[in-house]
Amino acid sequence: MDKFNIDFEKVSRFGEEYLEFQDPHGLQLELVERKEGKNSEWSFGGVPADKAVKGFGGAVLLTSKPIKTMELLVEVMGLQKIGEEGDFIRFRSTSDIGNLIDVKKTVLPNGKIGVGTVHHIAWRASDNEDHKEWREHIGNHGYGVTPFTDRQYFDAIYFREDGGILFEVATDPPGFAHDETKETMGSKLMLPPWLEEKREVMEKRYCRQCREY
Repeated sequence: MDKFNIDFEKVSRFGEEYLEFQDPHGLQLELVERKEGKNSEWSFGGVPADKAVKGFGGAVLLTSKPIKTMELLVEVMGLQKIGEEGDFIRFRSTSDIGNLIDVKKTVLPNGKIGVGTVHHIAWRASDNEDHKEWREHIGNHGYGVTPFTDRQYFDAIYFREDGGILFEVATDPPGFAHDETKETMGSKLMLPPWLEEKREVMEKRYCRQCREY
């Protein structure tokens, strides 16, 4: 991180060492070392594949109603409380990566949508049938769930928990390879049919952002 002139701070939480830093827009990010998960197949900037980022490790939730948020994680989402340290309580799912959620116990005001914020927390449904079951399950617990939304590469449903955090449950299929091959991914901007009419404007905006970074 020194190589890229990124300011960071080393912190410890639940026996793990973290590097905390902000992206160019002020979004708070962390890097953590964990054994779980398959090693990356990519290397960049002198970092070998066996030391590269494996994927999302999880998230820290800041909420206006920590108790209600934690109840949701256990009673609706099926996570297990596994620890408590200082101002944080940790929960684990059954996955081998992206499986840890830390909830800050301090009551915080609701955030506002804007640069440097996280819009929602995404959860995974294995297929369309699993997705239907999740929608029914969430609705049965009293949460208002959106209809199924076609996101071109996955279907999604959304609901807002009592602490003000927007949750998304998205399907694995059809996946990112349904309209291009793995070999050509990233070579051009892919858009859903309903945004094709805006391609010229979006490509100009995309290229301008690339030049900025």
